[in-house]
Amino acid sequence: MRRLQLWRTVLGLVAWVGLMLTYKAVISADGVKAVADDRLDQSWSSVLVLVCTLPVVVGGFVAAARGGLRRVYLRRALRPLGAVVAIMASMGTSALAMAPELAGLRNAVGLPGKIVIAVLCLWSIGFALYGIGLSLVHVFRTADIHEVVPPVLAGVLVWEMALLDLVTGAYPQVPAGVRAVFVLGAPVTVTALSWWEMRRLRRHHGLTVRGALGR
Repeated sequence: MRRLQLWRTVLGLVAWVGLMLTYKAVISADGVKAVADDRLDQSWSSVLVLVCTLPVVVGGFVAAARGGLRRVYLRRALRPLGAVVAIMASMGTSALAMAPELAGLRNAVGLPGKIVIAVLCLWSIGFALYGIGLSLVHVFRTADIHEVVPPVLAGVLVWEMALLDLVTGAYPQVPAGVRAVFVLGAPVTVTALSWWEMRRLRRHHGLTVRGALGR
């Protein structure tokens, strides 16, 4: 499953690059930078949507569980929530350190202090970018709660992102038909993989959503 998910991600990236080149979104160095920034913004938006979706899906999952399973799942949910807090804190740290309102403080600490702040900013940005990638691949470690949670959460997330792309009019330079196929391709393929993952969990490990909820 992990190999298939990796291949789906790679093929999706290749398709995205092909789409940008075909419809001349990249025609100069400035175009390359704009497209790269747009892709980074999309990844960050995915994380933000996931951050908002995670407590809703996990909360519903925990609330639907019976008996002592609720306490078990609540305790396990601390790890995914910790991952959320770590990423948000790393992004907030770099933004706060570079805020114009803190220019006086940066000047007060002198050159050594500025070097320390710069190193911390670079580290926090690298941590955040690395965390964004891992979070999208591993769905914020929600398998620590239960193995059936990641495919369910991934399915919800990817359809939310597709709806967001449609509402915001993503890829305006691409013809409407091609844009619809491209935008819907991600949720359809992720949903198919999630369904197959759930099927394999049931067949090979006897794990189902119903069983996970103690029903």
